[in-house]
Amino acid sequence: MTITSALVLFSGGQDSAVCLAWALRRFERVETIGFDYRQRHSVELRCRTVFLAKLREAFPGWAARLGEDHLIDLGVLGEVSDTALTREQEIGFAASGLPSTFVPGRNLVFLTFAGAVAYRRGLRALVGGMCETDFSGYPDCRRDTIDATSTMLTLGLDRPTPIETPLMYLDKAQTWALGDELGGTRLVDLIVEETHTCYLGDRTHQHAWGYGCGTCPACELRGRGWETWRGVR
Repeated sequence: MTITSALVLFSGGQDSAVCLAWALRRFERVETIGFDYRQRHSVELRCRTVFLAKLREAFPGWAARLGEDHLIDLGVLGEVSDTALTREQEIGFAASGLPSTFVPGRNLVFLTFAGAVAYRRGLRALVGGMCETDFSGYPDCRRDTIDATSTMLTLGLDRPTPIETPLMYLDKAQTWALGDELGGTRLVDLIVEETHTCYLGDRTHQHAWGYGCGTCPACELRGRGWETWRGVR
Protein backbone atom coordinates (compact mmCIF):
# COMPACT_ATOMS: atom_id res chain seq x y z
CA MET A 1 0.00 0.00 0.00
CA THR A 2 1.32 3.44 -0.93
CA ILE A 3 1.31 5.77 2.07
CA THR A 4 0.15 9.26 1.08
CA SER A 5 -0.57 10.92 4.43
CA ALA A 6 1.37 11.65 7.59
CA LEU A 7 1.19 13.25 11.02
CA VAL A 8 4.35 15.19 11.90
CA LEU A 9 5.44 15.62 15.51
CA PHE A 10 6.15 19.35 15.34
CA SER A 11 7.55 20.92 18.50
CA GLY A 12 8.44 24.30 17.07
CA GLY A 13 12.16 23.52 16.96
CA GLN A 14 14.70 23.23 14.17
CA ASP A 15 14.65 19.46 13.79
CA SER A 16 10.89 19.07 13.64
CA ALA A 17 10.65 22.01 11.21
CA VAL A 18 13.00 20.23 8.81
CA CYS A 19 10.99 17.03 9.28
CA LEU A 20 7.81 18.91 8.42
CA ALA A 21 9.35 20.20 5.19
CA TRP A 22 10.56 16.67 4.43
CA ALA A 23 7.04 15.31 4.90
CA LEU A 24 5.47 18.03 2.74
CA ARG A 25 7.77 17.00 -0.10
CA ARG A 26 6.71 13.35 0.17
CA PHE A 27 3.09 13.10 1.26
CA GLU A 28 -0.10 14.39 -0.32
CA ARG A 29 -1.70 15.20 3.04
CA VAL A 30 0.16 16.31 6.15
CA GLU A 31 -1.04 17.36 9.60
CA THR A 32 0.98 18.41 12.64
CA ILE A 33 0.84 17.64 16.33
CA GLY A 34 2.51 19.29 19.32
CA PHE A 35 2.53 18.64 23.05
CA ASP A 36 2.30 20.92 26.06
CA TYR A 37 3.96 18.99 28.87
CA ARG A 38 4.72 22.12 30.94
CA GLN A 39 8.16 22.28 29.40
CA ARG A 40 10.50 24.92 30.72
CA HIS A 41 10.99 26.23 27.17
CA SER A 42 7.26 26.58 26.52
CA VAL A 43 8.02 29.49 24.18
CA GLU A 44 8.38 26.80 21.51
CA LEU A 45 4.61 26.34 21.61
CA ARG A 46 4.11 29.95 20.52
CA CYS A 47 6.78 29.54 17.85
CA ARG A 48 4.84 26.60 16.40
CA THR A 49 1.84 28.66 15.34
CA VAL A 50 3.95 31.50 13.91
CA PHE A 51 6.14 29.09 11.96
CA LEU A 52 3.18 27.22 10.52
CA ALA A 53 1.51 30.44 9.39
CA LYS A 54 4.65 31.79 7.76
CA LEU A 55 5.43 28.43 6.15
CA ARG A 56 2.04 28.53 4.44
CA GLU A 57 2.76 32.04 3.16
CA ALA A 58 6.26 31.25 1.92
CA PHE A 59 5.41 27.91 0.29
CA PRO A 60 1.93 27.96 -1.30
CA GLY A 61 2.47 24.53 -2.84
CA TRP A 62 3.13 23.04 0.57
CA ALA A 63 0.24 25.00 2.08
CA ALA A 64 -2.15 23.07 -0.15
CA ARG A 65 -0.94 19.84 1.47
CA LEU A 66 -0.73 21.12 5.04
CA GLY A 67 -3.84 20.43 7.06
CA GLU A 68 -4.93 20.73 10.67
CA ASP A 69 -2.61 21.31 13.61
CA HIS A 70 -3.25 19.53 16.90
CA LEU A 71 -1.96 20.62 20.33
CA ILE A 72 -2.29 18.02 23.08
CA ASP A 73 -2.23 18.90 26.78
CA LEU A 74 0.14 16.45 28.49
CA GLY A 75 0.63 18.39 31.70
CA VAL A 76 0.65 15.11 33.62
CA LEU A 77 4.00 14.27 31.99
CA GLY A 78 5.49 17.42 33.48
CA GLU A 79 3.98 16.56 36.86
CA VAL A 80 5.61 13.13 37.03
CA SER A 81 8.95 14.31 35.58
CA ASP A 82 11.74 15.77 37.68
CA THR A 83 14.09 16.99 34.99
CA ALA A 84 15.86 20.16 33.85
CA LEU A 85 13.25 20.54 31.10
CA THR A 86 10.29 20.45 33.50
CA ARG A 87 11.79 22.06 36.62
CA GLU A 88 13.93 25.12 37.41
CA GLN A 89 17.13 23.19 37.97
CA GLU A 90 20.65 23.24 36.63
CA ILE A 91 21.36 21.42 33.39
CA GLY A 92 23.93 18.72 33.92
CA PHE A 93 24.09 14.94 34.24
CA ALA A 94 21.98 12.68 36.44
CA ALA A 95 23.28 9.76 38.48
CA SER A 96 22.24 7.49 35.60
CA GLY A 97 24.79 9.18 33.38
CA LEU A 98 22.06 10.67 31.18
CA PRO A 99 21.66 14.44 30.80
CA SER A 100 19.28 16.01 33.32
CA THR A 101 17.26 17.20 30.31
CA PHE A 102 16.12 13.64 29.61
CA VAL A 103 12.37 13.38 30.23
CA PRO A 104 11.69 9.65 30.83
CA GLY A 105 9.08 8.22 28.51
CA ARG A 106 8.55 11.48 26.62
CA ASN A 107 8.87 10.17 23.07
CA LEU A 108 7.01 6.99 23.97
CA VAL A 109 4.08 9.04 25.24
CA PHE A 110 4.26 11.47 22.31
CA LEU A 111 4.23 8.68 19.74
CA THR A 112 1.37 6.86 21.46
CA PHE A 113 -0.83 9.97 21.43
CA ALA A 114 0.27 10.79 17.90
CA GLY A 115 -0.68 7.27 16.83
CA ALA A 116 -4.14 7.69 18.35
CA VAL A 117 -4.68 11.04 16.62
CA ALA A 118 -3.39 9.68 13.32
CA TYR A 119 -5.79 6.75 13.60
CA ARG A 120 -8.74 9.09 14.21
CA ARG A 121 -7.70 11.41 11.37
CA GLY A 122 -6.99 8.65 8.85
CA LEU A 123 -3.29 9.53 8.61
CA ARG A 124 -1.05 6.59 7.81
CA ALA A 125 2.49 7.48 8.93
CA LEU A 126 4.09 9.33 11.83
CA VAL A 127 7.12 11.56 11.27
CA GLY A 128 9.48 12.57 14.08
CA GLY A 129 12.85 14.26 14.51
CA MET A 130 14.45 11.55 16.65
CA CYS A 131 18.16 11.20 15.98
CA GLU A 132 20.92 8.84 17.08
CA THR A 133 23.73 11.18 15.99
CA ASP A 134 23.06 14.37 17.98
CA PHE A 135 20.77 12.96 20.65
CA SER A 136 22.58 13.50 23.99
CA GLY A 137 22.27 9.79 24.75
CA TYR A 138 18.48 9.87 25.13
CA PRO A 139 17.40 6.19 24.92
CA ASP A 140 13.98 7.06 23.45
CA CYS A 141 15.67 8.56 20.37
CA ARG A 142 17.41 5.35 19.31
CA ARG A 143 16.48 3.48 16.16
CA ASP A 144 15.68 0.33 18.14
CA THR A 145 13.28 2.24 20.39
CA ILE A 146 11.48 3.81 17.45
CA ASP A 147 11.19 0.49 15.63
CA ALA A 148 9.81 -1.19 18.76
CA THR A 149 7.30 1.63 19.23
CA SER A 150 6.19 1.31 15.61
CA THR A 151 5.62 -2.40 16.17
CA MET A 152 3.65 -1.70 19.35
CA LEU A 153 1.41 0.83 17.58
CA THR A 154 0.91 -1.47 14.61
CA LEU A 155 -0.24 -4.26 16.92
CA GLY A 156 -2.25 -2.04 19.26
CA LEU A 157 -4.04 -0.14 16.49
CA ASP A 158 -4.36 -3.17 14.22
CA ARG A 159 -2.97 -1.34 11.23
CA PRO A 160 0.54 -0.57 9.90
CA THR A 161 1.92 2.48 11.71
CA PRO A 162 5.35 3.33 10.31
CA ILE A 163 7.40 5.99 12.10
CA GLU A 164 9.59 7.95 9.69
CA THR A 165 12.72 9.55 11.17
CA PRO A 166 14.53 11.44 8.38
CA LEU A 167 17.16 12.84 10.77
CA MET A 168 18.03 9.57 12.50
CA TYR A 169 21.61 9.42 11.22
CA LEU A 170 22.26 13.11 10.50
CA ASP A 171 24.24 15.55 12.61
CA LYS A 172 23.14 19.18 13.03
CA ALA A 173 25.23 20.40 10.11
CA GLN A 174 23.58 17.82 7.87
CA THR A 175 20.18 18.83 9.24
CA TRP A 176 20.82 22.45 8.21
CA ALA A 177 21.92 21.18 4.80
CA LEU A 178 18.76 19.11 4.45
CA GLY A 179 16.62 22.14 5.26
CA ASP A 180 18.43 24.09 2.56
CA GLU A 181 17.96 21.24 0.08
CA LEU A 182 14.24 21.05 0.82
CA GLY A 183 13.32 24.72 0.86
CA GLY A 184 16.38 26.80 0.07
CA THR A 185 17.14 30.14 1.70
CA ARG A 186 13.46 30.83 2.38
CA LEU A 187 13.15 27.78 4.59
CA VAL A 188 16.52 28.23 6.30
CA ASP A 189 15.69 31.87 7.11
CA LEU A 190 12.31 30.81 8.48
CA ILE A 191 13.94 28.20 10.70
CA VAL A 192 16.47 30.75 11.96
CA GLU A 193 13.87 33.41 12.71
CA GLU A 194 10.83 31.46 13.90
CA THR A 195 11.84 28.14 15.45
CA HIS A 196 13.05 27.63 19.01
CA THR A 197 15.48 25.07 20.41
CA CYS A 198 17.05 26.71 23.51
CA TYR A 199 16.37 24.68 26.67
CA LEU A 200 16.07 27.89 28.73
CA GLY A 201 13.45 29.42 26.45
CA ASP A 202 15.58 32.48 25.68
CA ARG A 203 14.15 34.58 22.82
CA THR A 204 16.11 37.75 23.70
CA HIS A 205 19.49 36.85 22.23
CA GLN A 206 19.74 36.46 18.45
CA HIS A 207 22.55 34.59 16.76
CA ALA A 208 23.31 33.72 13.15
CA TRP A 209 21.61 30.36 13.74
CA GLY A 210 18.58 31.66 15.62
CA TYR A 211 17.44 32.74 19.08
CA GLY A 212 18.71 31.26 22.33
CA CYS A 213 20.92 31.66 25.36
CA GLY A 214 23.89 30.39 23.36
CA THR A 215 25.27 28.30 26.22
CA CYS A 216 22.84 25.46 26.95
CA PRO A 217 23.52 22.09 25.24
CA ALA A 218 20.75 22.64 22.66
CA CYS A 219 22.11 26.05 21.64
CA GLU A 220 25.69 24.81 21.51
CA LEU A 221 24.68 21.90 19.30
CA ARG A 222 22.64 24.09 16.96
CA GLY A 223 25.38 26.72 16.79
CA ARG A 224 28.16 24.24 16.06
CA GLY A 225 26.05 22.62 13.36
CA TRP A 226 25.41 26.00 11.73
CA GLU A 227 29.10 26.91 11.79
CA THR A 228 30.12 23.57 10.31
CA TRP A 229 27.48 23.81 7.58
CA ARG A 230 28.38 27.42 6.74
CA GLY A 231 32.10 26.76 6.98
CA VAL A 232 32.53 29.39 9.69
CA ARG A 233 35.87 29.36 11.51
